[in-house]
Amino acid sequence: MFDSLIQANSFVQVDYILKDEGGAMLDSSTMEGGQSIGYVHGYGMLVPGLESALHGMRAGEEKDIVVPPNDGYGAYDDELVFAIERAELPNPDTIEAGDEFIAQTEGDDTEVELRVLEVRDDEVIVDGNHPLAGKTLHYTIRVLSVRPATDAEIERAARAYDDARGAFGEGDGDEGGASSGLVQLGKRPRALN
Repeated sequence: MFDSLIQANSFVQVDYILKDEGGAMLDSSTMEGGQSIGYVHGYGMLVPGLESALHGMRAGEEKDIVVPPNDGYGAYDDELVFAIERAELPNPDTIEAGDEFIAQTEGDDTEVELRVLEVRDDEVIVDGNHPLAGKTLHYTIRVLSVRPATDAEIERAARAYDDARGAFGEGDGDEGGASSGLVQLGKRPRALN
């Protein structure tokens, strides 16, 4: 019989509120356009500190969870802020600060999400850090449901975990913060037109 505690291979549905250190709302499943998050527990689909804190909770429970940067999206890395030629961007004439886009690194074709910080005449200053890198995250989580994950859900979660680890090299996906394979609880990117 399945124990209704959140454990490895549980499919978990949660509502959340995410605030920064100062109490400002960053995201919520209950705000307009928000939705609860469903994930398979134990496959690194959430930031490590959040997934660890959810382990052992039951449906109906609510908990405030504080996740420091090293257990969240990692430390802010100044080396990930750099200039690129404006002409290299999609739609260079309409780009503005705050826009986000996906770029591929040379050589290994790894996809990297970049956020535009500043637009200059011939270049654009971009940031490759996750928007929540370096931040202590304050979650209020309400567990909506816990059930055994189906074989298909476990297979998808395991494949996503393997893909994320492969993109960062063996073992690197767990160090220095979250990988792109995570269910994102945080700021939503804006697409470029």
